Amino acid sequence: MINVRTDLAIESRDFYKEQNKSDIDGVIVTEEEVEGTIVTTVEITNEDGADKMGKPIGTYITLDIPEYTAYDGELMDGVSKVLGVTLKNLAGIKENETALVVGLGNWQVTPDALGPKVVEGIMVTRHLKAVMPEAIDDSVIPVAAIAPGVLGVTGIETGEIIKSLVEKIKPDLVVCIDALASRKVERVNKTIQISDAGISPGAGVGNNRMKINEETLGVKVIAIGVPTVVHASTIANDTIDLVLDNFINQAEEGKEFFNMLKNIDRNEKGALIREVLEPFVGDLVVTPKEIDLMIESLSKIISNGINIALQPNMTMEDINKFLN
Repeated sequence: MINVRTDLAIESRDFYKEQNKSDIDGVIVTEEEVEGTIVTTVEITNEDGADKMGKPIGTYITLDIPEYTAYDGELMDGVSKVLGVTLKNLAGIKENETALVVGLGNWQVTPDALGPKVVEGIMVTRHLKAVMPEAIDDSVIPVAAIAPGVLGVTGIETGEIIKSLVEKIKPDLVVCIDALASRKVERVNKTIQISDAGISPGAGVGNNRMKINEETLGVKVIAIGVPTVVHASTIANDTIDLVLDNFINQAEEGKEFFNMLKNIDRNEKGALIREVLEPFVGDLVVTPKEIDLMIESLSKIISNGINIALQPNMTMEDINKFLN
């Protein structure tokens, strides 16, 4: 099993391949470009692959967001459309079925506020067929949404809240949105992962809670996440790796210094870095300084993508009229 701090399946697979110089049996990876967005699909097909990846069996689809998307409305719309089509194909929701959208995270902490911000932009329709049936077409899918908060604020396990709602309103699909952690700085705020394997709230920062998946809820669960933080120990580890590689390139091959550098166990080095940092900074996570702008932009991209997927019979223009 991979011992690396990341919520992204693509990173787990890349790390395994980097360490073992081989692919994983039971893991299928495909890549394509869709309207300027790189879409990578990682399918974990058996228990051996799940064990080596450290992730449940399922499909994990990664969208690499083009550069400057957060500053360009046209690019944002393009990514939303790709996300919408991807989510629609993975979710497979039909007319007359009900969807529940759950925004996980703490709205009081900016890097963790992605889920609640997405919920603000969701086209909520479940109540309308009862309140104003004459104004709602039968093709409009009933959608409910909630941002249940976090255990530290509510005193209630997030999974318990969602399970209670599922038992009460009986949706056919649950879509969860959460902030994730990455092991690479360059992926922070630049990657969207969509998975049918569910999610563990808080897992990215070590706060493992009740799993939210088809097994625990009894309905299909799609998880959407964006890495908004990276662990300080990961940054330190990668920095030291770069320094070591630079020294190796400059050292004379075969000499004592060269051999010493080549023989350093980099896995043990990572554990040592965490051990040294722990007393001083704890389990510190880091986020970019422009996180406010990024959460705002990413939440719009994801909420629009979800609306496109859940309301395939409506245009984006119609959805926006409803939201406004």
